[in-house]
Amino acid sequence: MHQSHNKQYFNNLKPHTMLLLRNCLLCSLLSCMLLAACQNDNRERYLTQREQAIGKRESDFALKEADYKSLVQMRDSLRTKKDTVIIQSWPETIAGVWNSKSVCRESNCSEYVIGDQRTNFWEFISDSTGLFTRVMDANNKLLRIYTAQLDSSGIKLHFLSDSSATKKMDINFDLSQVSPQLIKGTQAVTINQACNAKFTVELTRATTR
Repeated sequence: MHQSHNKQYFNNLKPHTMLLLRNCLLCSLLSCMLLAACQNDNRERYLTQREQAIGKRESDFALKEADYKSLVQMRDSLRTKKDTVIIQSWPETIAGVWNSKSVCRESNCSEYVIGDQRTNFWEFISDSTGLFTRVMDANNKLLRIYTAQLDSSGIKLHFLSDSSATKKMDINFDLSQVSPQLIKGTQAVTINQACNAKFTVELTRATTR
């Protein structure tokens, strides 16, 4: 009688135990899933924060690099201004009148033939606005006035025709060899942006004028 009662008790207890075990398993699975989800969320949050930190560092670096380049440009600009001396008057070794001879070396212009020689008088003058060179013929007739620049590389002259001129001329001189008695260089002429001519130029100091 007693054994029968115990067997019935255990038989009644078995379904209840199985239910508890199943619930425990479900809780464990849910806990594992929640834990995994939390870990994934934390990992994604960590990766996002890391990407944001890297992006900020890259942005900060780009700004610093831009600031550095700006400072370098400013330094170079200041050095250039410091090294550039604006000359407003010709030195005595250049100022005054010179005899000039130019020889055509290259040309596809009808106005100039290779081998042509021309002689004129040049006068290096200056005023408060800068340096200039007047070119005159043998009869003292003014032919052109060139704007001029003088630096350590030599003398550069430029003439550009007025926009109303029928023949538009762009003339450049590069006089790189400069001494008290002799100046040498080249001349480049462009006419109507259609043809070009090149000359060698030699100046000697005029004794009388």
